[in-house]
Amino acid sequence: MLRLVFALVLLFHGLIHLMGFAKAYKYAEISQLTGTYSRAAGALWLFSALLLLVSAGLFLWEKEIWWMPAIAGLLLSQMLIFSQWQDARFGTIANIILLLGVLPAYGQWQWNRMVNAETKAFLPVGLPESSVLTREMIAGMPPVVQKWMERSGVIGRKMTRQVHLVQTGRMRTKPDGKWMPVTATQYFTIHQPGFLWTADVEAAPSVVLKGRDLYQNGQGHMLIKALALFPVTDAKGATTDQGSLLRYLAEICWFPDAALHAFIQWEPIDDHSAKATLRYGKAEGSGIFTFDENGDIRSFEAMRYFSQKKGDTLEKWYIDMDPASFEVFEGVRIPTRSTVTWKLAEGDFSWFEVEIGEVRYEL
Repeated sequence: MLRLVFALVLLFHGLIHLMGFAKAYKYAEISQLTGTYSRAAGALWLFSALLLLVSAGLFLWEKEIWWMPAIAGLLLSQMLIFSQWQDARFGTIANIILLLGVLPAYGQWQWNRMVNAETKAFLPVGLPESSVLTREMIAGMPPVVQKWMERSGVIGRKMTRQVHLVQTGRMRTKPDGKWMPVTATQYFTIHQPGFLWTADVEAAPSVVLKGRDLYQNGQGHMLIKALALFPVTDAKGATTDQGSLLRYLAEICWFPDAALHAFIQWEPIDDHSAKATLRYGKAEGSGIFTFDENGDIRSFEAMRYFSQKKGDTLEKWYIDMDPASFEVFEGVRIPTRSTVTWKLAEGDFSWFEVEIGEVRYEL
């Protein structure tokens, strides 16, 4: 409904500009327009009208570039309004209202361009043929990790080279904050640890936070913008690198054969847990995976940097996998629902609940 109202305002505002054209070329006697309108000015009123009408059509057809003729039409419209202020001053109100819709569209277009370019640069082409994972290849791993490999179904299957998955869920920014719906997509590379995560977070009705978390070449970068325009978070540096590395390590639960990666070393702890250490670039991080008696992964915990106003501090970061959520995607058994919690001195802060809806493996 709101979309239709906006389109009608854009359309009606464009049609009103035809009055200036009609007045200048004497196609109609318009008593409301008392100023002097030259034929050159009339042509500009016509051009502004056409720009706004074209943008309304593109908007209704859901074309991403609709904002381009719209912003050009609004700028020209406002210049013409200034030239005929007495007659047209109230058109400024419509221009401001429409501009509030145009700017987020521009931000979305700019954001999409950035994400598309980063995705193209992130995903390698021409990867070497992957080999089949055999039991002999996992013989040196802790027994509990070998059991996980067997349980997950990756034995006898070509090893994963890239992963693409789709997520839904909810998150919040403080323990007593409201939960915000999230939809996200994520790519992983295996030959070099990396991921590209993009998300829409519904902070309020018609207010969307655009998130992009990138881990590439050993460096992390978290970027969040309100309405795709206004930066909320722009985190990078050593503590972000460490956090991104640990996130990658935790998320191999969705592509278990990455546990064999040369960058990851395993140490047995007991019959139900093992410690994994990932060393890549200038950062390293360790975490403990726990498994149930069947070999299904149950949790991951690590000391990760927690960002707060007083500075980043190392805190326990815990991920609980729902044991009732396991599903098989392309032959691989993985947990599809998880809860991410900061275990702080003042109490647990569960801030992200995620569900996997789709997984595609490139072998």
